[in-house]
This record gives sequence, C-alpha cells and structure tokens, in this order.
Amino acid sequence: MDERERAWRSEFPITDRFNYLNNCSLTPLHRRGRKAIERFASEWAEQGGRAWYDHWIGEYEALREDLAGVLGASVNEIAIEPNVSAGLVGIASTFDYARRPKVVVSDLDFPTDGHAFLAVADRGARVEFVRSPDRVRVPLELFERAVDDRTAAVCTGHVYFTTGWIQDIRALAQICHRRGAVLVVDAYQSIGAIPFDVASSGVDYLVGGTLKWLMGGPGIAFLYARGSVAERARPSAVGWWGVKEPFAFDVEHLDYGTGARRFEYGTPAVAAIYAARAGLELVAEIGIEKVRERHKLLSQRLVDGALDQGWTIRCPRDAEERTPIVTLEHPDPAGAVTALRAAGVICDNRPGLIRLSPHYFNTLEEMDRALALLEPLRVAHAVA
Repeated sequence: MDERERAWRSEFPITDRFNYLNNCSLTPLHRRGRKAIERFASEWAEQGGRAWYDHWIGEYEALREDLAGVLGASVNEIAIEPNVSAGLVGIASTFDYARRPKVVVSDLDFPTDGHAFLAVADRGARVEFVRSPDRVRVPLELFERAVDDRTAAVCTGHVYFTTGWIQDIRALAQICHRRGAVLVVDAYQSIGAIPFDVASSGVDYLVGGTLKWLMGGPGIAFLYARGSVAERARPSAVGWWGVKEPFAFDVEHLDYGTGARRFEYGTPAVAAIYAARAGLELVAEIGIEKVRERHKLLSQRLVDGALDQGWTIRCPRDAEERTPIVTLEHPDPAGAVTALRAAGVICDNRPGLIRLSPHYFNTLEEMDRALALLEPLRVAHAVA
C-alpha cells in the first residue's frame, strides 16, 4: 500500500486487532465517522430541539445531495429511508395489481425483495420466481421468458448477496420496458463497490443503504425513483416527511412530496445521517473506480487460494463478474466463522456458506492469513 492507502487504512482502528473481512455485512466504524457522531451528540446536548433547524435538517438535505452524486441522479430522484425494507414496501404499494398482477423475483434475491410483494397478495400481486440453474447467477433469458404483458415489475438484486454475481441491469431494464414492466433494483450489495450510473442504467427504482461498501453504518438507506416514474407514483405507505410541506402539519390533506421525496417516512435517525455522510466522504476521497480495482485484486487472491485448497466456491471465479463477495461451501458455516473469529478473522455465514468480503483497506497479506486459517477447516470438513 502507498502512503495514501496506509492513511486510509488507519481510519479503521479495528484493523489493529482483527483481519476484518465482513464488509458486506457492516463496514467497521472509522475515525471520522466517530467524530461525526460525537458532533451530533454535542449538538443534541447543547441545543436540544433547536438543533433540528440549526443543523439537522441541513445535514439531511446534504445527505440527499451526497447520495445523488454517488448514483448520478438528481436530488429530486432521491428519497432517504430508514432501511431498504421500508423503501421496497413503499414501492410495492404503488402498482395496480388488478391490471398487471405478476411480479418477477429470483430465488437468489434477498428475502425482502420477495416479501415486500408477497405481502400485497391480498391486493392481487402474484410473485413468480425465476430459478438459478447453478445457484450463482440467473441468465437473462430466464427473466425474458418470465416477463410478459401482465408483469407489473421485476424486483431483483444488482448483485446477489450469497454469490457476489453482478447482473446486467441495463439489459434487464430493456427486457422489462419492452413489455411495459417496471424494474426495481436492490443495490445494497453493489453501490460503493462498483461504479454505477442510474440514468444510463434504465432502472426505474433502486434501493440501497450505507452500511456496506459506502461505509456509513446502519440506520440510513435510500430510494432512487426515476423522475417520470416518481411523479406518477402514489404510494400508500407514506409518512409525514413524504409530503410537500411537512411542517405545515396539515392532517386533512395529502399532498405528495416532490419526486422521490413522496416515499419518505417519518423522523429520521440523525446520528446515522452524520455517520453516513462521513462514510460517503471517505468513498469520494478514494474514488469508487479505485475501490473496484482493489476489490478485484483482493477477492481474486481469496478465490484462487480457496480453489487451490480444494474448496467448492459459490461465487464467480472471475473478479470481473463479481463484487468482493467470496463464498465457500461448508456444512457448518456458523461453526467455521466462530473458529475464524477466535483466530482473529471476522467474516460471516449464510446458509451453507462461509462469506468473506474484503474492502479497500484490507491487504493481500490479510487474504493469505485468512486462507491459511481456512485450509484446516476445509480439511476437517472433507474428513468428516
């Protein structure tokens, strides 16, 4: 690592104690994030409710601008959400299922991507699942077969959370739009890890959050709604910050907010806003393109090493096809992750899988140390 990269790594005190490879679950708190949260605490302690007007509403709108910059969107196309689930619930509430009842989801998608639409079955929604032939990726032709003139939406991940495979969102948007369907993209696993521009992608809705590659911690998510789509949307899941004049406190009339703002809910988590802006500042300093190149280098070291050891991987072999999510099949992944934690490596598990996810601050030496600890776990599994 060069001097600038070492300085960036020093932002994360956890690296002094652990080999941290769980960034797809939660990037650890960085020094400037902690300072930002402490600044929020001081404002709260010293000003109480006045801090809303002197600081917090301004930070809220500044976060909207930050997120618009990351996504290549206009500020009116961005809604700030408490989590991705809330964003998807709002989106699911906008469709006319009597006219177009079908929603297409893949069996590799995160549960909420299906649940948000299964929950509106009483309004006529019918969820159809396309199924991965290899449990790693879903070929575009499977979506093309599933999408028809009765399809309201396709809701799927930009990157699959168990395999790291990157979908061709632009091609998927074209499939949807040829049939008059809307494309809803869950980008929680991708934004901050790979460069992405919503305008050129053709996506109609996109949801994501800050706790993974954007390094902003939990409590804040975002919803992008393409301008023309947002202005037509009439979500039934609505909050008092989702109207044009929330501080008019008008209980008798619902006047939706401008653009994507109509998808916002109630009082936001302000401390999370401060942490999120600090994380986005770090991302802007280093650049997502440079982060992407680092991810490819680190994750390929893990994949190549795991294959050399005889592991069965559940992710693409080529770094160009995935984010730094690397998954290894194991019969007791929770036990394996616990053993790795005891040896100083923090990673995560999903059903049948050990999941490792390095970030920009990690080193090749850390990948090698993790592989050295993984090898006996594979051998013990093979013997068993």
